[in-house]
Amino acid sequence: MEYYVKSVVPIIKMNYEKFTAVEKSIADFFIQNQEKVDLSSKAISDRLYVSEASLSRFAQKCGYRGYREFVYQYEVTFVEKKESMTGNTRMVLNVYQELLNKTYSLVDEEQIARIVQYLGNARRVTVCGRGSSGHAAAEMEMRFMRIGVNIDSLRDSDLMRMQAIFHDKDSLAFGISISGETEEVLYFLKEANKRGAKTILLTAKKMEAFYEFCNEVVLMPSLRYLNQGNVISPQFPILLMLDLIYSCYSGLDKGKKEYMHDNTLRALADGKGIPGRTQDGRKL
Repeated sequence: MEYYVKSVVPIIKMNYEKFTAVEKSIADFFIQNQEKVDLSSKAISDRLYVSEASLSRFAQKCGYRGYREFVYQYEVTFVEKKESMTGNTRMVLNVYQELLNKTYSLVDEEQIARIVQYLGNARRVTVCGRGSSGHAAAEMEMRFMRIGVNIDSLRDSDLMRMQAIFHDKDSLAFGISISGETEEVLYFLKEANKRGAKTILLTAKKMEAFYEFCNEVVLMPSLRYLNQGNVISPQFPILLMLDLIYSCYSGLDKGKKEYMHDNTLRALADGKGIPGRTQDGRKL
């Protein structure tokens, strides 16, 4: 209960309609105030041209015993929420919101449906990436493997080059490169494409040349042009797009995929490892 008591501004807004015109002017000040000022009853009454008695009645309508108790709680809220939420916290949340908005603009549901069809038809799926993209590739392997996809992830440059030549028409190859310039990833997709595999590139760079060796180019928002984008994990836009693909794919034959997912959880809980893999997750 104490946590909610600290949220003074929502309390003011909740009681707004029962305030008099004078009290609404007081409420407007406390709702809109963005700077540290003298909040003593005399200073505020002079600033807003209201009586100190009006301040007291306003505070009581908000559920406080008087103005002193109200303003004390308001100052605590201001320090804990106003200062932090106008600094790093608000900045990070704003960047995430902007990324979500950009993803909404870029996402192509028909394209996702095609990719899901490729996943359903492929006998073997490989996803590769370097650095943060490699971590996202490993996450993709773990999630899709647990719902029945025969999938491997590659993060080593030499392995990408070697594994590229083992693809065929029954394969599906994903490459993740936000910059669109990761040489090993592009080589992997080009070689897989030459051998008849379906190829998909997840990138923030739009280039017509990609379509020469990619069946699908999935565009993601770039962090480069966002304010303070350098503090956001570069994996976020990748994982967001993978979530969209995962959600669509897992929705097909949902009962079977949920059964497989539950079985992997049960196997892990029993400490027996995943069928076809060692206990640490490596394929046999």
